[in-house]
Amino acid sequence: MKRETVVVLDFGGQYNQLIARRVRECNVYCEIYSYKTDIEKIKEIQPKGIIFTGGPNSVYLEDSPAYTEEIYKLGIPILGICYGSQLMMHQLGGKVEKAPVREYGKIEVHVNTDSALFQGVSPKTICWMSHNDYISKEAPGFEISARTNDCPVAAVENKEKKLYAVQFHPEVLHTQEGTKMLSNFVYQVCGCAGDWKMDSFVEDSIKAVREKVGNGKVLCALSGGVDSSVAAVLLSKAVGSQLTCVFVDHGLLRKNEGDEVEAVFGPEGSYDLNFIRVNAQERFYEKLKGVEEPERKRKIIGEEFIRVFEEEAKKIGAVDFLVQGTIYPDVVESGVGGESTVIKSHHNVGGLPDYVDFKEIIEPLRNLFKDEVRKAGLELGIPEYLVFRQPFPGPGLGIRIIGEVTAEKVKMVQEADAIWREEIANAGWDKKVNQYFAALTNMRSVGVMGDERTYDYAIALRAVTTTDFMTAESAELPWEIIGKATSRIINEVKHVNRVLYDCTGKPPATIEME
Repeated sequence: MKRETVVVLDFGGQYNQLIARRVRECNVYCEIYSYKTDIEKIKEIQPKGIIFTGGPNSVYLEDSPAYTEEIYKLGIPILGICYGSQLMMHQLGGKVEKAPVREYGKIEVHVNTDSALFQGVSPKTICWMSHNDYISKEAPGFEISARTNDCPVAAVENKEKKLYAVQFHPEVLHTQEGTKMLSNFVYQVCGCAGDWKMDSFVEDSIKAVREKVGNGKVLCALSGGVDSSVAAVLLSKAVGSQLTCVFVDHGLLRKNEGDEVEAVFGPEGSYDLNFIRVNAQERFYEKLKGVEEPERKRKIIGEEFIRVFEEEAKKIGAVDFLVQGTIYPDVVESGVGGESTVIKSHHNVGGLPDYVDFKEIIEPLRNLFKDEVRKAGLELGIPEYLVFRQPFPGPGLGIRIIGEVTAEKVKMVQEADAIWREEIANAGWDKKVNQYFAALTNMRSVGVMGDERTYDYAIALRAVTTTDFMTAESAELPWEIIGKATSRIINEVKHVNRVLYDCTGKPPATIEME
């Protein structure tokens, strides 16, 4: 049976992933495609609905992104958001021009609750606006269904053709009833059944992997992170002992993390797979000796990881499939889906690694967002502490230690980080902040401990709240948590005599230290 899908057509909007996530939260599967995607591809997908994203351009300029007007004749419901709404009006005979008053931020919108899009929505509702241009005249056949004090056309619709357009962003949390509006679009307008559920995804994936692999041998690089853990367990459920998982402990993991991963996946764990742990700590420390520049550290750690993995893979011999924990944001950010600028290149998207002898790649989580990966993990019975563990970068503590990485510094940051996480959990704040960790600065300063002068390091504590990790705010934690953690770190961690709390948001900072 063909899965019902809503297509997000991306015109360079910064919220493209957010739109897709919100639609999926309504239990409707959703994929992102660039506006350069051929219409034949869209027809092939047979989407139940199409959503045009926002974008930074002005529709009336010659080189602005557009799409073939044939799309309006397919009979598929379309929702245009911000730039997408202006494009729809511009192409169908309405008028878009520079707004006399730029709207930005939370704005009160008056909506017509008779509209299918605004069923169950308050007549006056707060929406997030962000536009310089506005629709000064709706296209023929369209009716205005929402307005603001400065924007006479905040939403329009052609009910008969199932074409809807909103000037605001229903996908962002600042739009108070945005989820309701998107739910109305997929259910009331598109007639979706809502069959995108994690239990059926897991079941279908296990079946598909089993069919694909047959009697083949499968190799998986297991980092202990959420993505690779969920991919490994899914494969284990599908093909059991045909799977070998190689876990490279590069000595840059959090305190006791290597042992925790081994306890779950190793011989004593509850999964049917061949688990190989490689303790390569000294090897990584040797390579990082004297290196201070963050990008160089990243490269060295990444390359060394590949070498260690390659050596282990050669011992196993030829395998048929290589498993990667690629997830949907990796695909989109690598410019493979959607139109947004390539944010970063992901090593596990696009090119197949040439360092392992295998026939084909399996990416069982390729279509999932992070929150969906966690749901799949729980569905597979993975322990909650593993599924909800703190986000952790590939280079590990290598980029949470400013400057040169040494075994001694790793120990300091591991101990401080464990104390910080423990105190946050003890105070019941572990579910209220989205990411928190300790980092070691390269700053040394004078202190006094036990009547003696010290000259030691400063630890920086970080805690942020975020919905999408694209922007973040420093968490306003109660002083008791910071004070207690500070006291413990000073007393329990050798060579640390000062603790700082990082109050910077993203932007201008990044969430990680380097």
